[in-house]
Amino acid sequence: MRPDRVLFSATGFTKRDALAYYKRAASVLLPHLKNVPVSFKRYPDTVDAESFWEKDAPAFTPKWVKTFSVPRRAGGDDIHYILINDLRTLTWLVDVGMIEIHPFLHRVPRIDVATSVVFDLDPGAGATFSDCCRVAMMLRDALLSIGLKSFAKVSGSKGLQVYVPLNTPGVTHDATEIFARLVAEELARAAPRLIVAKMAKQLRKGKVFIDWSQNADYKTTVSVYSLRAKRDAPFVSMPVSWKEVERGDLLEFSPDAPLTKDLFAPVLTMKQKLPLRATQPPRRLADARRDRGRTQSGRREFEISGRQLWLERDHWILRESIHFEERGIYELIEKSAQRFDLWFSGRALRGEWILQEIGNEWSLTPSVPTA
Repeated sequence: MRPDRVLFSATGFTKRDALAYYKRAASVLLPHLKNVPVSFKRYPDTVDAESFWEKDAPAFTPKWVKTFSVPRRAGGDDIHYILINDLRTLTWLVDVGMIEIHPFLHRVPRIDVATSVVFDLDPGAGATFSDCCRVAMMLRDALLSIGLKSFAKVSGSKGLQVYVPLNTPGVTHDATEIFARLVAEELARAAPRLIVAKMAKQLRKGKVFIDWSQNADYKTTVSVYSLRAKRDAPFVSMPVSWKEVERGDLLEFSPDAPLTKDLFAPVLTMKQKLPLRATQPPRRLADARRDRGRTQSGRREFEISGRQLWLERDHWILRESIHFEERGIYELIEKSAQRFDLWFSGRALRGEWILQEIGNEWSLTPSVPTA
């Protein structure tokens, strides 16, 4: 269908060119998409005109295209995600206007099991690609310190993405999201002038945002070797070596870039385990969450260990380490955006304490009684 239709007006890059790229990239791309549900962005005209996301397979999808049905969170008909398992499916999707491919971090049928952890490094206004490279190196070293190897790719837009392959049965998206958030918050605490781990966009100016939320089971991230439609010309989300990242130079890859060796191949097979303590909330807290709604009491469970404080679903990394560990009951007295007045009924943590944000860090201190 109209292979000469121009997709990128500024460069004259056509649908025929996109088809040629994806056919050339298929040998390294398709293994990363095998049995992985995807969402994709369709461009019926140029990239400057109307575009829209497709999660559910279009009504005109051929019967030979494989799909996987997933119930909608809000109810209603299932979502039929497309599986790009072969070149025929890939080329059909490009023919109907797909440019970008965004896979999930799981494979069918076990869509509850995460195959990797991803950290999406996004430079805020005033931050540079070189800043992203610095953060990526810090992230790599932090992961290596706990025995985890990681692999980098450029997003094809502004930043970098770092993947930690798992390929281990039973690792849930809840676990990987918790782990990614802990790592991101720890790095933000260590380098607050360079890194931010909070979602608020107004905090990202001049910093690199480590987006840990991409590990949720409903989130997708642009595929390795996918074309991008973010700028006037097409670029590719390409794997890069750590030596390239370490140099800190701007890394951009056009659809003509060589595709000789898949630097991302280990992400498909490397088996790694996350630190157990950092992958799941305490069992008693998990039980309390399941029991939520059975009581109208304000009493909730907490856990504190080192610099980590859990309050029901929420988690904080404290600026100073606590010298004891325990679980117990807490009650909320009063709160605002930057301050929580809490009453603890633990063995060591007792009475009224203040959890307060100071700069980019959180402090837990006993309340000083007023006269």
